[in-house]
Amino acid sequence: MTLEYPTVVTDMKKKVKDIQMAISWRDFANTYFQRSSSWFYHKMDGIDGNGGIGGFSAEEAEQMRGALIDLSNRIRRAAENI
Repeated sequence: MTLEYPTVVTDMKKKVKDIQMAISWRDFANTYFQRSSSWFYHKMDGIDGNGGIGGFSAEEAEQMRGALIDLSNRIRRAAENI
């Protein structure tokens, strides 16, 4: 019998390093996840609310990907309106 552990992305902060300082993650967390900034920052840091190992589940990582794509599309539309 093999135990399957859920996939958890614990290095999201590293993955978004290039844009980390350009985005209001508080607003991002609220808009795309309907969660608090502290919840989101814990996820980004790869910890859970109790200081243990945490991170983004596979579903949350996919939601993050979709949110970043949506935000990039919004930025492009704004730029094209200038």
